[in-house]
Amino acid sequence: MTRDEVLRAFEEIRVWQRGDQRAVHKPLLILYALGRLLNNKAPMVNWNEADPRLKELLEEFGPAGSSASRHNPFWHLQTDQLWRLDGPAEILTRPPGATPTLTELRQGNVSGGFPETLRYTLIRDPRLIGAIARQIVDSHFPDTIRSDVLAATGFPDDISETPLGSSSRIRRRDPAFRERVLIAYQYRCGVCGHDLRLGRQTIGLEAAHIRWFQANGPDVVENGIALCSMHHKVFDLGVFTVLPETYQIVFSQHLNGDSETTGRMLAHQGAGLILPQSREYFPQSDYLDWHRSQVFKKPART
Repeated sequence: MTRDEVLRAFEEIRVWQRGDQRAVHKPLLILYALGRLLNNKAPMVNWNEADPRLKELLEEFGPAGSSASRHNPFWHLQTDQLWRLDGPAEILTRPPGATPTLTELRQGNVSGGFPETLRYTLIRDPRLIGAIARQIVDSHFPDTIRSDVLAATGFPDDISETPLGSSSRIRRRDPAFRERVLIAYQYRCGVCGHDLRLGRQTIGLEAAHIRWFQANGPDVVENGIALCSMHHKVFDLGVFTVLPETYQIVFSQHLNGDSETTGRMLAHQGAGLILPQSREYFPQSDYLDWHRSQVFKKPART
């Protein structure tokens, strides 16, 4: 396979989709397997070794409850011709839709990995591994947490920022989105009011998508909130969400740290979002509902 063919194959993986639900199971499995390859680990990984790591990755970067189905991509990635399994014949000869249970994968000592020809292509070109990883995180995660996803799956900080090759299928951002959101929020963070500037240049202030751009969130002001870089990152990690109608800020019970650090963050628990200057720019309920169900780490603090 050529580099372009490999990139295209990973770009075209079939990701489970039901309505607005976010599914990052296959992307995280692929990143985990690529990271192992990059770090010279065994080419095939036993489910019993992969299971706890995939559970952790989904709990950290997936929607609430998604780790319960962490075994699905281990089985279904075969249909994308990018994965092969070793194990008992009574499991491997099943039809594609007959997904083994967690217990069956565990007791059968099923192992998975990239097919041999693909694996050799990747081993010969470590830059291609980096390009695939960058392509995957760009497609499925916002830029605030991409480095965290890559680090958690075994990639170094200096991974190439530019994928090898390009695709006409890549959705392009509206470059005016940031400025429109910052104007609507009068150049201040919607949570803490941060509005630092150097002359006319804003410092540490960003336009956050409520429904991620990677999840077909539009570049419209109603899908944006002006946030300082800290609150933008924790918003994308699911540390807090904003309730529709009341626009109250609610934090996750999973947030923890020393009393001083968490105290500064939780000072905004139950407070109202600093809203845009015009009601037409207020965050839309549909986008806030998506964030609460697909990103926020439940349960919420009361």
